[in-house]
Amino acid sequence: MSDYPTSIGRSDETSIQLLGQDLADDLLGRVGFGELAFWLVALRRPTAGELRVFEAVLVALADHGLTPSAIAARLTLAGAPESVQGALAAGLLGGGSRFLGVTEDAGRFLAGALADYSARAGELPVTDEEWDDLARGAVLGRQASGRLVPGLGHPVHRHGDPRTPVLLRIAEEEGLRGPHLRLFEAVGRVHPGVLGRTLPLNGAGVCGAALCDLGFSADILRGFALLARAAGLVGHIAEEMRRPIGPDIYRHVDGAADYRPPDSP
Repeated sequence: MSDYPTSIGRSDETSIQLLGQDLADDLLGRVGFGELAFWLVALRRPTAGELRVFEAVLVALADHGLTPSAIAARLTLAGAPESVQGALAAGLLGGGSRFLGVTEDAGRFLAGALADYSARAGELPVTDEEWDDLARGAVLGRQASGRLVPGLGHPVHRHGDPRTPVLLRIAEEEGLRGPHLRLFEAVGRVHPGVLGRTLPLNGAGVCGAALCDLGFSADILRGFALLARAAGLVGHIAEEMRRPIGPDIYRHVDGAADYRPPDSP
């Protein structure tokens, strides 16, 4: 019989083992959910500073109002009130390039730029001027390829995302303002000169940079964004149960529909 190795957990008749700990004796009442989420992915316990930054990221990504993901969850619940899991899944499935996926995209963009620079120079920038040069080259590269710079701009917070300066401050206070955040800030300084317009550094982007500075691979960042948003969606689902708006959204859209035969101009 083949082995199926895992370092996460297992259970038997009398106990549950999680991350090398006894769940009942060592973890319950001793470890918070944020710490456990970090530990499950990193396979190590976070420091107090790392946990503060990590939980700030989760809170920053938990909810942003009646976004498409929240509306999808509410409408799914309206159609299938017995399926909380379906409503939650519907909301999470919308996590992509425009919503929730920006955290991963920004982290991947920053990590790639840092890796390229390090391969050329043998070390990371030191001065603000060097960071700005790196950021300028990265932004120019995206522009040349016709792609947007992830982490720039926000459909609501057009003149500044309120989450961004707070997350930067928390990372600085905990000594965790690392190379990804430094580069992200440099992108904020130089992009107007490249793109010809000024866009805010959005909260999803700064979350991606902060998570990379905590040591997480860009490949897993969307998972954290979805983890955080799951909490917000459960809140929307609970509110939909108490005070439903899904049927009204459906009736409004249906009433506003402009049916046009396929052969009409």
